Amino acid sequence: MQNWHGLEWTCEPLSTSVNFMDLTISIEGERLSTTLYEKPQNLYLYLPPHSSHPRGIAAGLILGQVLRIRHLCSKQEDANEHIKQFFCRLCERGHEPSTLIPIFSRAEDNAHAFLRRNTLVEYNKQNKSKVGEPQKLFLHLQYHPEDPTTHEIQKLWHQHVSQPRNEPPLHTLESLDGHPFGPTWLIVAYSRPLNLRNTFSVRNIHNRGREISSYLSDK
Repeated sequence: MQNWHGLEWTCEPLSTSVNFMDLTISIEGERLSTTLYEKPQNLYLYLPPHSSHPRGIAAGLILGQVLRIRHLCSKQEDANEHIKQFFCRLCERGHEPSTLIPIFSRAEDNAHAFLRRNTLVEYNKQNKSKVGEPQKLFLHLQYHPEDPTTHEIQKLWHQHVSQPRNEPPLHTLESLDGHPFGPTWLIVAYSRPLNLRNTFSVRNIHNRGREISSYLSDK
């Protein structure tokens, strides 16, 4: 097996701890304990504050990462240490501590509130909400910092399309066949413009080389 098509297999002695995906799983007595695992090669190249991205991206990153850490770590002290490291890495990328602290505080409140919820109750609530869920219209834009903000776009949508003054709301209109016409919820979906990485690291996903099955038939 060691020389099978260039694959190299490594074996480790039996242990009470193993790294799997983004977890370190350990046996402690009769219980399993988990904590966050990060590869040593990770450079932690988080978006710097001057990056041309929509407002809210940094806050979304922090809220998501804090929730992820609190969810994966069995021990509070492990989670505290990983969140502290995450905070320091963002500061090293140029973010101001005075800007980060309120977001981290909100992220902690959000994580604790989320983890206190009953999973089954939340699942049923989400399924019930989908029954009468309004139709969505996605507006796809390439992000530019000088373009109108999402708030301004939503305001124009409501004023001139969704609920124009002295006109019937869009969702009350019907097609010629008598079906409801329309979306009532506009979602502005941004994509980033091409950057230097796209220029210097070109990837052609349509040229993937040989089929996997061809390696199995080689002798």
